Amino acid sequence: MKILVAEDERDLNRLIAKSLEEAGHCVDRCCDGGEALDFIRASEYDAVVLDVMMPVMSGHEVVSRMRAEGSAVPVLFLTALDGVDDRVKGLDLGADDYLIKPFAFPELLARLRAITRKYAETKSTLLRVGGLVLDTASHRVSRDGRELSLSAKEFAVLEFMMRNSGVVLSRERIENNVWSYGYEGGSNVVDVYISYLRKKIDDGFEKKLLHTVNRVPQTGQRYKSSQGYQKFIQ
Repeated sequence: MKILVAEDERDLNRLIAKSLEEAGHCVDRCCDGGEALDFIRASEYDAVVLDVMMPVMSGHEVVSRMRAEGSAVPVLFLTALDGVDDRVKGLDLGADDYLIKPFAFPELLARLRAITRKYAETKSTLLRVGGLVLDTASHRVSRDGRELSLSAKEFAVLEFMMRNSGVVLSRERIENNVWSYGYEGGSNVVDVYISYLRKKIDDGFEKKLLHTVNRVPQTGQRYKSSQGYQKFIQ
């Protein structure tokens, strides 16, 4: 999963991020509510770990704005406030769960699994583009019945693109949604993975599903194709 950690205690922030990364997740992190809202607007997360008491903007205000803007991303509040009224307020604003500080990391991971499982149940686990099928539950990919072997990162790139089938995606948007903002790899990393995917999903098939669009779309314009999804690399 791609997870945002917004916590103003920097040591705790780093520890949470490290714990999540060791569990195999991609993590972005920030230390104030205003920055958290910017991250949420700019990227697509599977979950947000959000401290309640933060500078610039409280966790309560962040959640309130998220929900008002239509974001349904699961939110786990972290707080030192253990009063019932505080928990009720956060849940009424749109949070999915609460975890009281101090806490054990195994419980944090378990609660994240629980809230993201509920969220995932509202989305289909099967994505289809032409004869290409991706199963997010079993992490299996096939084309025209032929099973394809993908690495974890190839799978993540393909899932993001299939969820945005027909939309022209820039290199920056793909990178921001599949890699963390702190990623310091090569500037052509997206190109490399697109090349890997093209070989695996298109080579040997007459109908090509993965396309490059060589011009910038006008504002609000979406490119659609009967051949599948397209990408745009600026």
